[in-house]
Amino acid sequence: MSWWRETLKGSMENSSINGPLISPISTWKLRPVQVTRLPVLPQQMALEESLPVAFGDLASCRTCSLGLEEQTKRLQKDMKKSTDADLAMSKSAVKISLDLLSNPLCEQDQDFLNMVTALDTAMKRMDAFNQEKVNQIQKTVIEPLKKFGSVFPSLNMAVKRREQALQDYRRLQAKVEKYEEKEKTGPVLAKLHQAREELRPVRDDFEAKNKQLLDEMPRFYGSRLDYFQPSFESLIRAQVVYYSEMHKIFGDLTQQLDQPGHSDEQRERENEAKLSELRALSIVADD
Repeated sequence: MSWWRETLKGSMENSSINGPLISPISTWKLRPVQVTRLPVLPQQMALEESLPVAFGDLASCRTCSLGLEEQTKRLQKDMKKSTDADLAMSKSAVKISLDLLSNPLCEQDQDFLNMVTALDTAMKRMDAFNQEKVNQIQKTVIEPLKKFGSVFPSLNMAVKRREQALQDYRRLQAKVEKYEEKEKTGPVLAKLHQAREELRPVRDDFEAKNKQLLDEMPRFYGSRLDYFQPSFESLIRAQVVYYSEMHKIFGDLTQQLDQPGHSDEQRERENEAKLSELRALSIVADD
């Protein structure tokens, strides 16, 4: 199995998304992708003609994979920050409502107690839905991102092994060429034969490593859409369901708190009038 398929197998098979917030998504199996070959870079054309056609579009693929690695790390980090901020927001809202419930006014004014109790219930519902949303995002977005990111060390190691094989190949190829340029004496021919024998397995090893990367790096890069699409679908669905629930929760809260016949403008005028009365008190007057 390919170096990258083995790593991703666990997160891409049997990974249906279930739960009360999000409808199931089909299993995440990596489907074959037709990849258009990227153009060969000019510097790749300048390699020694004595080497086989070894580079193809490998440099371009390598550049793309490095960019993908950085983007995956950044996205995982940003998603973690986002979910942490979401949780902090809902936890703070619950704490505010609990602090209000402990306010002495709740003991003195039944209407105020009813209002704060309704707010507290709404905040706790919001926090519960928010926690469920974050759990879904952790499971269906952040963890797959982490799993995908774990492939890159294997990829980077495969590239390093290929580069080391290329260096060994070049060194022995240069050795063969040196003996080929010398006068064909008995000792020189013997050394040439020995050098060619040393070159053969090294060349085969390099060509095998190079072929693997040329075949699989474009397929790996092209597979990213099939891999991430279920995650992004899940993220969108989780957000849609969450904010739909928030609309319902705060709509219910508004109906409980609204005073019939009072517009926002009327409430604002009443608040300003009460604030003016407070400012008129001598104990809060400016010196």
